[in-house]
Formats: sequence, C-alpha cells, structure tokens
Amino acid sequence: MSVQVVSAAAAAKVSEVDLKDLSPSEAEPQLGLSTAAVSAMAPPAGGGDPEAPAPAAERPPAPGPGSGPAAALSPAAGKVPQASAMKRSDPHHQHQRHRDGGEALLSPDGTVTEAPRTVKKQIQFADQKQEFNKRPTKIGRRSLSRSISQSSTDSYSSAASYTDSSDDETSPRDKQQKNSKGSSDFCVKNIKQAEFGRREIEIAEQEMPALMALRKRAQGEKPLAGAKIVGCTHITAQTAVLMETLGALGAQCRWAACNIYSTLNEVAAALAESGFPVFAWKGESEDDFWWCIDRCVNVEGWQPNMILDDGGDLTHWIYKKYPNMFKKIKGIVEESVTGVHRLYQLSKAGKLCVPAMNVNDSVTKQKFDNLYCCRESILDGLKRTTDMMFGGKQVVVCGYGEVGKGCCAALKAMGSIVYVTEIDPICALQACMDGFRLVKLNEVIRQVDIVITCTGNKNVVTREHLDRMKNSCIVCNMGHSNTEIDVASLRTPELTWERVRSQVDHVIWPDGKRIVLLAEGRLLNLSCSTVPTFVLSITATTQALALIELYNAPEGRYKQDVYLLPKKMDEYVASLHLPTFDAHLTELTDEQAKYLGLNKNGPFKPNYYRY
Repeated sequence: MSVQVVSAAAAAKVSEVDLKDLSPSEAEPQLGLSTAAVSAMAPPAGGGDPEAPAPAAERPPAPGPGSGPAAALSPAAGKVPQASAMKRSDPHHQHQRHRDGGEALLSPDGTVTEAPRTVKKQIQFADQKQEFNKRPTKIGRRSLSRSISQSSTDSYSSAASYTDSSDDETSPRDKQQKNSKGSSDFCVKNIKQAEFGRREIEIAEQEMPALMALRKRAQGEKPLAGAKIVGCTHITAQTAVLMETLGALGAQCRWAACNIYSTLNEVAAALAESGFPVFAWKGESEDDFWWCIDRCVNVEGWQPNMILDDGGDLTHWIYKKYPNMFKKIKGIVEESVTGVHRLYQLSKAGKLCVPAMNVNDSVTKQKFDNLYCCRESILDGLKRTTDMMFGGKQVVVCGYGEVGKGCCAALKAMGSIVYVTEIDPICALQACMDGFRLVKLNEVIRQVDIVITCTGNKNVVTREHLDRMKNSCIVCNMGHSNTEIDVASLRTPELTWERVRSQVDHVIWPDGKRIVLLAEGRLLNLSCSTVPTFVLSITATTQALALIELYNAPEGRYKQDVYLLPKKMDEYVASLHLPTFDAHLTELTDEQAKYLGLNKNGPFKPNYYRY
C-alpha cells in the first residue's frame, strides 16, 4: 500500500482510510545409551555397549564413583558454529475550525486557507472480515465419541468453537490439493502458503543451534535410517526444524497436531510442500482432530515403528484402534505431563506394550521449556489477547510447578499481586519462600483479576468458581490439556458467548456479568502467541536423541516400562547450546575429579540431584 503526500495548494481530494505436574508413585528406571545415540552425540571415549539399566527400585539411591554410561562424552565436543504514517503537523501552522464545519489552516503570515476535503473510504481485509465480523454457522463434525480422550475432548469447546478461517469456509478435508511434486498425501489449510512457512522455518533454524549441529554431525551415519516415526505435537516452525532434522537422519515421518489452535497453517503448508505427510490446520473441530491422527496412522503400506507424542492422544488412539501395531513399534517418546502420567498408568496396569521414554522429566525439559519458556510466553499471550496492563492486577496462579514458577516470576516482575494455590507442601513452601501468598482458590476467587491454571489436572476451575468471579475476570490455562477449566459447564442456554477477537470470548451471565475466556481453556501461549525458539531447541534436541536411543537399542535393553533420560544426555544437550552465549566451561583437573569421584567428562551430578 503506497502513501502520497499532497500539498494543500495542489490537492483537491485526499483519501483517508479507516481500518476497521503429577509425579509417578514409583521410581523411574534410568536410561542407558546405545551406540547410535552416543555416536550422534560425539565420538565415544570408551568402547563397549552399555547394558540395559535396571529399574530404579533395584538400584541403590546414589551411584558410586565413576558411574554413568560406558561411553563418556566431553561437553567440549559439543561446540558448534553459531547460527548465525503518521502525518506530523507543521509547527508553523495552526488548525482552526472553518465556519462551515471544515478545517482551516492558518499560516505564519496570517493567511487562512481551507484544508482539503477528505473522502472517507472503508476497507475491509478478507482475514479481518472473516475473523472478527463473521460468526461461524457450522458445527464441526462430531461422528466420533467424545469420550475417547480426556486430554483433548473433555471440553465441549473443540467441536463448537469458533475457528480461524483464513481464506474460506471450506474444510481442508473437502479440498483437493497437491504439492509441486504432485503428492496429495497431506491435509493442510492452503498449500499455497508454503513459501511464507518456509521463511518462518529458516528463521527458526537460526535460533536452534543444537538441532542444526546434530543434523550436521549425524546425517552422514543416518542413525534413524529405516525409522518410521508418527508424531503428534504442536506444529510450529520449531517443530518443522525437528521434523526436517529427523528426515535428514534417515527417518520417514507422518505428523498431526496435538492442539486444535496451535498449528501454524503456513508452516504446515511448507512441510507438505517438502514432502512430509502433515494433517493439521488451525481451528480443527473435534472430529477433524481425530481424523487427522487416524490419517497419520492408518495408511496402506506404511507401518510406524516409533511414536513421538505430546499429550498421549496419539498413543491412546493406536491403543484403541490399532493395537496390533505395537508388535512392530520399538518405543514411545513422550514430552508432556499429561502424556507421561498416562504412560505410568499403563505401566502400572501392565498394559504398556513397548518401552517409553519420559522426556518431560528430563532436566533440560523441566528447567528450560517449562520454567524459562513460560516465564516469557505468559505475558506475551495475555498482552496479545487482552491488551491489559499487569501492574497492580491481582492474579491467582493454580499450581507452583515449573510452569507455575515461571508464570509467577513474570507477573511479579510486572508489578502484579500474585496468589498461589498448591496441593504439594514442598511446592507450597517454595511459593511462600519466593514471596507469594498461598491460598485456596475459594478465598480469592471474588477479588482476582486473572486466573491462570498450571496443574495438568482436571476441574481445577469449576462452574462454581466461574459463577463467583468478578466482572471482566480473565481466565486462561497454561497447563497441557483443556480439562483444567470446566469450559463445558459454560455451554448452557442461560449464558451467552460473544466472540471479541481471535481466541478471546466473553461469557455473559444473565445479570450482565462477563468473564474473558482465552483460547477456550486450551494452552494459552501456543494458542494465542508464540514461545521462544531457543528454548524449544533444547526440547527438540532432547526428543531427537531419545528417538535415536530407543530406535537403535538392542532388543532386551529396555523392558516394557517408562525410562528417564540419562544425566549424560541432558548435559550434552546443554553443552550444545553454550556456544550461543560464548560461554566457556571450566574443566576439572585430574586431582579435582579424583577428589569428587567424577569422570572429568561427566556426568557431574548423581541421578537423584535436583537442580
């Protein structure tokens, strides 16, 4: 759009535009490292293939001196190259009202001239018209049972929600699309957006140094050659970098979204254009969600042998619909609190068919993704959706795990008055020592301005709480699933839903009171804003190494149980990110290492150490 500046003397008309955490009850087995995983990390310091780790219940609580994987890896080996019109008024003129109601310009010499008349035009962009002015009239397909998975379908919202339709109302399932290679094995919003998505992926690569280093080091050996990975995660530019890294390491991938709002349509299009079978778009209905997962799994002539899940929906679907597939699946990698909890439940009931790796409780995931990521993205999500000022606002954060700690720290720094609810006395004591008042939700629900859930539990905020909230109270969720806020209880005839903007709803009571519900109770930061790419690099690198380890592990090393990543792998992931900060690690002398009973190359902390 170009702007022309027209002088008062020459202009006749000027156009003016109006723009309208749950912990397992039993100790977790620890993970060993396969040859391929060690090779992907760095050349091993010693030979031999580590034996399978015994479950934690069979091990002494603290390992002795020199314990750790057989192949030691120096952090120094992880060094990688760094990735690299507003019109201003003239101070010499003064505006006066013309006697006929128009504007007059007064020049320094006293001459009065009439300002040019303006002709107003209204311009509506297609995206604005559909997103803000048009209420959807169709209800999503609901042929599948709503009871299939609590994580994604306990809330009524996913089927009856408002969706962000970028070009038209046609469902991607009803479109016939092909990429430039002639393939139609995908389902995205608009394949023509691929060029924009590719630019976003290229930007993300610059902030994901560890993943790019892993791609460069291991692609020659192809440690994932023959792997057929089916994934269900958030589909963002960062996930795209992970998928393309897995492809470069030899894997075939098929992907669906774990959240109906977090998919970036242009990124999904770019992946489809590159040949990845991707089935996802922003604003899926409940039926669309399960249809996309089924299209990833149920394909003729293709049998997955690895699962990468976020939330457990993909694993749940295969268990329910295609249990025979587990005969060829080598393992599951899970990265969320909800999904890990489900895996422990399956393991305890004796129903876990394959080894599973708990990425969520790895140090790098807990401390960096959950804590530092949420510390930044909570403010971004709230600001984009509500334009609010945080200073002086009263906020209650439900849960003081790593996510809750990050949210509380950010809000406190902005001047908010923060309350915390917690069931765990240890986390509760941490909240008190950090300067937050520990309360029950009922004690403050009438006075707070913002309610944030960070527990991963269900029915944390119930209809009773919602009824007692003050007018214009903001309600949102930073936990994984959509079950923390009882959104289904708000779908009643006496309450009115009013769409304010994308992902922002007013729920209005008969007496006129309203609450502001963000993302219909789903994950706020990935639904309404973005998350820092650098943090996701840490998580994605951990996931890639976990997949390499499980895929290459010899038969019998891992039982049908849930395993934690070894400390060595966490330290390696961290070391790959240090060059970004021009950070230099101090090395132990031989005497110091002997005194501490450590290997000079790590691991530097015992498995029971809490960072």
